Amino acid sequence: MQYEHTCMIRGDGGQTLRAILDQICNKWTLLVVATLDQGTLRFTDLHQQIPGISQRMLTLTLRNLERDGLVSRTVYAEVPPRVEYTLTPTGKSLIPPALALAGWAIEHVPHIEASREAYQLNSGLGQRRGAE
Repeated sequence: MQYEHTCMIRGDGGQTLRAILDQICNKWTLLVVATLDQGTLRFTDLHQQIPGISQRMLTLTLRNLERDGLVSRTVYAEVPPRVEYTLTPTGKSLIPPALALAGWAIEHVPHIEASREAYQLNSGLGQRRGAE
């Protein structure tokens, strides 16, 4: 694959690719996918295993993942209704690149933190922002 042309692969100026990447690269999507990698879970179990996510955000994230074909939702006709979520093969295929990206981030944390600190010190961030 020629990476320098990835934004043009669909002929829409990269709009579709950017929308997909925006969705799969948001923190909640990756956390939900990583959590579902351990197997099928109910909503309550997912909510308990993902610290900081609100019920509303979990609902929206699951709907988007289902819409995009990364998660399947199964509703059981019981009282009360039981709903389970599981990764589809497409969702499972996201795990290796997500782990690779997380590994890259972990490996580069010291460098990135040092660069941020140096940038802040060198740019006089606090003083400069007020002048702009």
